[in-house]
Amino acid sequence: MAADPADLFCVAEDRSGHCAVVDGNFLYVWGGYVSIEENEVYLPSDELWIYDMDSGLWTMHLMEGELPTSMSGSCGASINGKLYIFGGFDDKGYSNRLYYVNLRTKTGTYRWEKITNFKGQPPTPRDKLSCWVYKNRLIYFGGYGCRKHNELSDCFDVHDAFWEGQIFWGWHNDVHVFDTTTQTWSQPTIRGGDPPQPRAAHTCAVLGNKGYIFGGRVLQTRMNDLHCLNLDTWTWSGR
Repeated sequence: MAADPADLFCVAEDRSGHCAVVDGNFLYVWGGYVSIEENEVYLPSDELWIYDMDSGLWTMHLMEGELPTSMSGSCGASINGKLYIFGGFDDKGYSNRLYYVNLRTKTGTYRWEKITNFKGQPPTPRDKLSCWVYKNRLIYFGGYGCRKHNELSDCFDVHDAFWEGQIFWGWHNDVHVFDTTTQTWSQPTIRGGDPPQPRAAHTCAVLGNKGYIFGGRVLQTRMNDLHCLNLDTWTWSGR
């Protein structure tokens, strides 16, 4: 649904834990939460805020389709004119669902679609992860989330546990790939180097065929280390 003319001079609401991506000359902002009297209130999942970098104006569009729940800590990425969001945290816990919306709509309608007809195994539920975009693939790293007892592995640093339900919470340093062309999840074999310590809330960037991550958090520790993963050979820079 197109923006109301009365909203043409509005500004996106204050927020944290949101997704923001660039496609062309537009910045797209979705999700997150706002703190109201020490409570975290999730912002509506049917709102897409768009900033026109040429005119300097914000507009808000109401979205349709298979709406995600209102979340924070989701990982957003733009590829071939589509915004993908994966994971996040809502009132029911952590998510490992993947959605996308076509940002280059010709009708002015932005419609969410939940990807369910995929092949392979998606990552376990988590938030505050990162994503590199490379060769039509979304390459996810890290994040904080939950696993069942039979899903524990070396890539997971346990923080807390609910023993009766055999549920564990903690940080990840695993890598997962979603091929947007074949709709397939896979987990590459890391062929060399030392992976970063499990973490969440880090930043990432791609330069050529290298995926970089910087910083992040584990427990109360904020880090300032820099790591690089070769996205062709799956080799970490660490030794």
